[in-house]
Amino acid sequence: MSAQAYTAAEAAFPAEYLEALRGAIRKCRHFTVNNLNRDFVATRGFSVVFRREQVERVGREFPFFGKYLERALRPDCNAFYLNPLELAAGSRVDPHIDRSLRAYCKDVEMPVHVSVLYVEVPAGMQGGALVLARGKRVLARVTPKAGLLLGFDGDLTHSVERVESAGLRLSLVCEQYALEPDALDMVPAFAIETRARRY
Repeated sequence: MSAQAYTAAEAAFPAEYLEALRGAIRKCRHFTVNNLNRDFVATRGFSVVFRREQVERVGREFPFFGKYLERALRPDCNAFYLNPLELAAGSRVDPHIDRSLRAYCKDVEMPVHVSVLYVEVPAGMQGGALVLARGKRVLARVTPKAGLLLGFDGDLTHSVERVESAGLRLSLVCEQYALEPDALDMVPAFAIETRARRY
């Protein structure tokens, strides 16, 4: 395991914030079967796309994300893809490199950085570890823990092992990009991606 594959801060947020965040995410009208690609098997969530100038708007519309964004967002990045991600027994995430803004800019560069906050992790959970790799070389295998805030380079291949036990594993993931002006212009200033039905 490589100590340089990721950064980690345990107990990054108070338990009270994690509890409030967990409740707010699950009550959010956008939270449903995931809108992400087929690498995300049997997962739930939604996504928020935004540019740097819209951080305050994200905080107004999703106040429960505020403290996370204040701590996690890097000043050298200008576009972001934020998504809560819930896994249950049988869920997994297959190996991939994050480039979720590709839906707006076909040739978008990889993110500079990816931040992951573990909001809820069941006691005694079997499976659900985050695996970081460069090519076929595994760099790290991270066991999730509530309150753990991770950061890793956006060009790393990563996956989540199949969850084998009961309970829900909830994380908050943010892909952070430093885009050139032409690419940035193709990214919405603010957008919500969800499969939730709207009336």
